[in-house]
Amino acid sequence: MTGRAETAEHWSGLCRKPPAVHTLQSSIGITPEFAHEGLPDGGGGGSGAIRRGIGSALSGMRTLNRNRQLLWFTLLAGLVLAGYTLGQAALWYINRTMQPDMIVFSVQDFSLGFATLFCLVFLLAGLVLNISSKKEGHASFFEGLAGAKKYLKAIFLWSVVLALAGLLFERIYVYFTIIRFPHEFGFLYTTGDGFFISTITQFPFNWTLDWNMLTEIPGYGGRSLLLLIYPFGFLETLHFSVIALLMFILTPFVVPLVVLEHKTLREAVVGSFAMMKKTWAEAAACAIFLGVVVSGLFLTHLLVQAASGIVSPYETVTFHPPGTWIALALFYNLALLTFAFVVATVGAIAGLHLYLSAKSRQEPGSPEP
Repeated sequence: MTGRAETAEHWSGLCRKPPAVHTLQSSIGITPEFAHEGLPDGGGGGSGAIRRGIGSALSGMRTLNRNRQLLWFTLLAGLVLAGYTLGQAALWYINRTMQPDMIVFSVQDFSLGFATLFCLVFLLAGLVLNISSKKEGHASFFEGLAGAKKYLKAIFLWSVVLALAGLLFERIYVYFTIIRFPHEFGFLYTTGDGFFISTITQFPFNWTLDWNMLTEIPGYGGRSLLLLIYPFGFLETLHFSVIALLMFILTPFVVPLVVLEHKTLREAVVGSFAMMKKTWAEAAACAIFLGVVVSGLFLTHLLVQAASGIVSPYETVTFHPPGTWIALALFYNLALLTFAFVVATVGAIAGLHLYLSAKSRQEPGSPEP
């Protein structure tokens, strides 16, 4: 238990923490089928909004199933976050020697976060342009990325805004939950960093079956530097992903407004918030539905634990072949990450669908979906 307490202290203290078809704009190039997908009948709010939100998520699944080119978004987004993990591991190692002050620390966090968000926003712009392509059949995803180059200035500025907002949010979280009001806001830490730390110590997430992977200092005493990536870099990536996902959910229409309607960044941000006032219930229903789907697969780790008899490294059952369960744990973690990135792709497609639904209802005389 001493190791667990020390680990929690380390991470808490040092973490860097159906409208009519004619109402759609023809210039966008969305097919009628996509415009109608996943829009069950319902009223303007309440259960109708919930059905539209879930319908958008289901529509995103069907779109991804028909257009496998969009899986390039899944792969490239995964590689971007893998790069973030490597970057955090490298900074963690370097900073143990340099011992930078808070300003340098913040500049490092901002720079790495900005580079990652720029890549993610650029990929999202390519995804939107790919889906809205007027070409017969399915355009190459890389053609969408080529089209996104026209909007590099807006993507750059929006990435700066997101990186600054993310850094501010993380600092506020640390200040209130750990420094200023640790007792009053302790529940936030328990459901945040505390949950991550507790989970990653368990099998199959602790696939090494060794508690020392979280308590020894990687790079010293013969320990592999790869352990800087997992768990340290991986945990930082989880923190970053949660914050980035929250910001994308709160501003889902900025990128479509920029690349489809050629709005300035300011106009796109204002327009996105205006549209969110009318579609927040649909967006929330869509996000919650997809979150439940991912959570359902995540909870299958309890079945893996039950089958292996392994919960924590202290309780490892010695008669199980270690190599077999380590291989199973690695496969499970890879499958879970792949599934999560696929669902994230579905969410990005669903966000475009919500945008089209909101735009169609803004058109004069267009019926409520």
